[in-house]
Amino acid sequence: MRRDRGRHGRDLRRVADGARLAARGLVYVVVGGTALLVIATVASVLGPMFAWDLWGRYGPAVAAWWTVFTAVVVQGVPFLMLGTLVSAAIGAFVPEQVFRRLLPRNQALAVPVAGAAGVVLPGCECASVPVADSLMRRGVAPAAALAFLLSAPAINPVVLVATSIAFPDSPEMVVGRLVASLATAVVMGWLWVRFGSDKWLPPRGRRPAAQTPTSPGDRWGEFRGGVQHDFLHAGGFLVVGSAAAATFNIVVPGSMLAAFTESPWLSVLLLAVLAVLLCVCSEADEFVAASLTGFSPTARLAFMVVGPMVDLKLIALQSGTFGRAFAIRFSAATWVVAVASSVLVGWWLL
Repeated sequence: MRRDRGRHGRDLRRVADGARLAARGLVYVVVGGTALLVIATVASVLGPMFAWDLWGRYGPAVAAWWTVFTAVVVQGVPFLMLGTLVSAAIGAFVPEQVFRRLLPRNQALAVPVAGAAGVVLPGCECASVPVADSLMRRGVAPAAALAFLLSAPAINPVVLVATSIAFPDSPEMVVGRLVASLATAVVMGWLWVRFGSDKWLPPRGRRPAAQTPTSPGDRWGEFRGGVQHDFLHAGGFLVVGSAAAATFNIVVPGSMLAAFTESPWLSVLLLAVLAVLLCVCSEADEFVAASLTGFSPTARLAFMVVGPMVDLKLIALQSGTFGRAFAIRFSAATWVVAVASSVLVGWWLL
């Protein structure tokens, strides 16, 4: 009897310790994310004023850079927090058997299922990378996890609703974005099944998933550690990628865009390239595309399909999570497939 009471007391203490660890992890994420938002907001207000005093005639350009940089960071941080929380929860609480039951054992069939599952995550590309990494750790085939990584920021409900708002008189643009993005994700997953290799992923991205701890305290501790690691790790690459995107957004002159609008093929290729450099977030790039009225609908569709899958932030996040060699190889192939899908769907619908 005393032994049972002692064991019960130890279990209660473990649960309490786990709850405290989880609460501490959540506090770290909330405080860290809030601090980053405050710093970005203060910098966006004080940065242009400081730049104007120091650099005179370069003040407007620097102010514009701060504005774009702040907008990208402020938009990305909440979804990055969402992604790290989901990633840590999957790693700590979801048994490996769950994914094996939900996804078909055949990788070729698992890819479209995982791609269609991207509809359920209302986030941008900042959230998809840590979640895909966690899926791989839990035993999900890389092909299925990569299909989810590409589809989640491109076909989730928030993006589709925003696209319908940006193009109120063109419902076919919403359908075209859904079809072209999902097709790109599925084709890339199938290409990985046929030509991919686990050797292309670093040990961190392809090591077998550990068994789910049986102790509640251990599970909460793993959750807290995963939140801290993923948020700090991915947050640094988010800042670097945002700075690069803001730089290209300011440097590229508007007259350069007008020179390519007369050729439908050159306009598609130009916007597909600029999507890598100028895309700010999958929930915002449709409004940028809608403002490019001089370009054809197919070219603007390519901008919206390519951006959430191959923009600078995503490449930086992939480099930090899966390695630079993987990010370069995977991003290049995704860009080609996304452009081809956009052209085919645009020719069919638009």
